[in-house]
Amino acid sequence: MTFPTFAPVLPPDSPADAAPASRRQVLRTLGWSVAALGAPWGLTACTTAPASHAVQGGKARGTNVTNAPVANTASMQDRVAFFGPHQAGVTTPRPAHGMIASFAVLAETPDELERLLRRLTERCQFLTQGGTPPELHPQLPPAGSGILGPVIQPDALTITVSLGSSLFDDRPWLAPLKPRRLSRMTRFPNDALDAALCHGDLSLQICANTQDTTLHALRDIIKNLSGQLVPRWKQQGNVPVIQPLPDGRVENARNFLGFRDGSANPDANDDALMNRVVWVGAGRGEPDWAHGGSYQAVRIIRNFVERWDRTPLREQEQVFGRTKMSGAPLDQIHASEFEVPDYTRDPDGEATPHDAHIRLANPRTPESDANLMLRRPFNYSNGIVKNGQLDQGLLFICYQADLEQGFIAVQRRLDGEPLEEYIKPIGGGYFYTLPGVRDASDYLGSSLVAAARTIFSSTPKG
Repeated sequence: MTFPTFAPVLPPDSPADAAPASRRQVLRTLGWSVAALGAPWGLTACTTAPASHAVQGGKARGTNVTNAPVANTASMQDRVAFFGPHQAGVTTPRPAHGMIASFAVLAETPDELERLLRRLTERCQFLTQGGTPPELHPQLPPAGSGILGPVIQPDALTITVSLGSSLFDDRPWLAPLKPRRLSRMTRFPNDALDAALCHGDLSLQICANTQDTTLHALRDIIKNLSGQLVPRWKQQGNVPVIQPLPDGRVENARNFLGFRDGSANPDANDDALMNRVVWVGAGRGEPDWAHGGSYQAVRIIRNFVERWDRTPLREQEQVFGRTKMSGAPLDQIHASEFEVPDYTRDPDGEATPHDAHIRLANPRTPESDANLMLRRPFNYSNGIVKNGQLDQGLLFICYQADLEQGFIAVQRRLDGEPLEEYIKPIGGGYFYTLPGVRDASDYLGSSLVAAARTIFSSTPKG
């Protein structure tokens, strides 16, 4: 028996968030032809592995989700809790590997959206908790890719589901429910955005201890939702694993420019702070269904590492505002990376230049306190570009309760900074991270679907 292996893709010059309904119908036709092959085994129940090495889903070890992973501490049996008021993968400790994958959504009705989100919830729960895929008839494709072997280990896997502006904009029954601050990512002055690497109806942030686990999860979801989701773009990344420090200290992982990234991140263990900075709650003017979610900003930022490697150390440190090795702020060079810079003692910028990255990003004023965000970045390396330079950079991911007050406000302050000589954002997008799944009777986006169904039923048809 022969099974086709094609999968529909979007033209690189045609963003999904600009796709008219007729174009989505073409994708639906292609997608369902693949789904028809997968339906008999795609819905087969899988055996879930017993719990072990549980990891808290909503809390970070230590004080910072960007702490570098420590060698010989991660396990394939690490499991992150799936159920809760918020999705895992936001305040969860960042593992060594992560990716963002963007998709076009083919759903045209609330019922179709519900089927998609229910199925996605099922796959996310199984993959993150681990288990054994079913054995199928040998004349059928196997239930899984097999790249992890016969048993799926949880491996600290988290899959965080977020929705893009276009999902709401292209569907009248969703448009009134769009989160207040959600929009397409617009171009900033230093951007060179590639349309093939921007936006999307839905994003998945997939993170785990090992890269194979993230790739396995992506392939599983693409296969099992082939008639409902169409892949648009993805970017993989990782962070360096460090050896345990003699005194047990933690430190943040380094980016490909050699500096520690995330030293001033908000404390993910502080519930009150997370409720103010990260999680959307009542009183923010957001639709009721969005409570418990967060705004996700994604940026694929190319680093010109060859140019950077020829830049004097002192200049590099002034560009960032930190010492390169310790990460200490320049006004306290013998302190740790976690020491808070005191710009009131350096009004002329003699220690930390006024245009240093950390001083622009967070001037440490009462006003800038409203612009905090929780960063969760990964480094990426994609090979070599046509001019012979390395294609390396940062997969920047951050979460905040208000996109305009968070990432957008900070990025506007950074426009024109000296660091722009060495970086070039080329892709990404803005998304809204769905609230968590309460229990086994719930599914991702259930309250959104319920509200959309009410609007859809009252909308004239034809």
